[in-house]
Amino acid sequence: MNWPYELQIGWRYTRAGRTGRRNGFISFISAVSMLGIALGVAALIIVLSVMNGFQKEVRDRMLSVIAHVEVLEPGGAALPDWGATAAKARQNPQVIGAAPFIATQALIARGEDMRGAVVRGISPVDEATVTDLAAKLRGTVLAQLLPGRWGIVLGGELARQLGVREGDKVTLIAPGGQVTPAGVLPRLKQLTVVGTFEAGHYEYDSGLALMHLDDAAKLFRVAGPTGVQLRLKDVQAAREVGAELAQNMGPSVLVRDWTRTNRNWFDAVQIEKRLMFIILTLIVAVAAFNLVSTLVMTVTDKQADIAILRTLGASPRSVMGIFMVQGAASGVIGTLAGVLLGLVIAFNVDVIVPVIERALNVSFLPGSIYVISRMPSDPRSGDIVPIALISLLLAFVATLYPSWRASRVQPAQALRYE
Repeated sequence: MNWPYELQIGWRYTRAGRTGRRNGFISFISAVSMLGIALGVAALIIVLSVMNGFQKEVRDRMLSVIAHVEVLEPGGAALPDWGATAAKARQNPQVIGAAPFIATQALIARGEDMRGAVVRGISPVDEATVTDLAAKLRGTVLAQLLPGRWGIVLGGELARQLGVREGDKVTLIAPGGQVTPAGVLPRLKQLTVVGTFEAGHYEYDSGLALMHLDDAAKLFRVAGPTGVQLRLKDVQAAREVGAELAQNMGPSVLVRDWTRTNRNWFDAVQIEKRLMFIILTLIVAVAAFNLVSTLVMTVTDKQADIAILRTLGASPRSVMGIFMVQGAASGVIGTLAGVLLGLVIAFNVDVIVPVIERALNVSFLPGSIYVISRMPSDPRSGDIVPIALISLLLAFVATLYPSWRASRVQPAQALRYE
């Protein structure tokens, strides 16, 4: 028997069974199997798309504050010539911006309130070429950072914790004390809050302060910038570009990209995404293997048809192909329906979720708790294609045993009671 006939009969069995109690039940089970596959595939696409959206949203807010790549002098010492280091880094075509910086941890106090923070000394003009936050604040808040004025810009949450506003004074306690005849005394400096910023990322809003590069150099007693921040054309290429820069610049400097600076967060997101993929794939697998029961019932119901096909010359391989086509058709229909449903919901999450929130009078992402108040979604072909292929593969594997069982039906035994 030629394949076109096997396809025709297999597709006919897929569509058959609309009449009669027994055939109707088999048809119902087949529809439930396809629906299960569709819902499993859709759930997998929606969940991964929302996770991608959250990852992209948090990553973009993070990268609005930090550079894509940092070139540092080991041990926190000053770079001999940051301009030469920046010029050498710019030889890489991916590098489109460079700015010097000094970064260290310190304590910021106001009265009895004291908070730890990362204090970053920056050049306001150069910093605007590296981070989006500096570019946005260049003409306003950062313009108030003038050398010798001893001004400081605080993250919005840090300012609220200290209870300070623009114009208030804070005391910065620098690491490394000052040796005096009376012993080691902490180095204190009173600074004026010239503004605040809101990056939309709690870690930086509550733990980052900016001051002018020259003031930071005097306060922390370094001869100049301790590193250079770099901006890249493609943020996803940070790890590769960082490796190239480390090789070209030699062992005298330390090169770190943003994925290594925030390695714990980056690795946690990747692990969580893999685990969710595995868990939801098991749901698709359960739905796909429901096809086994559907096909076994179909084989039992169609034994007379199988026997007639065998007496007309159909080989066991052809009979097996007919039921594999039937199962594969159910898998393809369920997978395509799931992909379509998943994409429709994933591309409209920002519309669907508010409707559900209004209907149930709840808020899934309260603005007072979460930085992100809307449900982001970012469907990617790199996730959708593997999901569809895995679903089709599982559906195909589920057809093997029932199809093999159909090919083993003996015509004489099947027709004995007909």
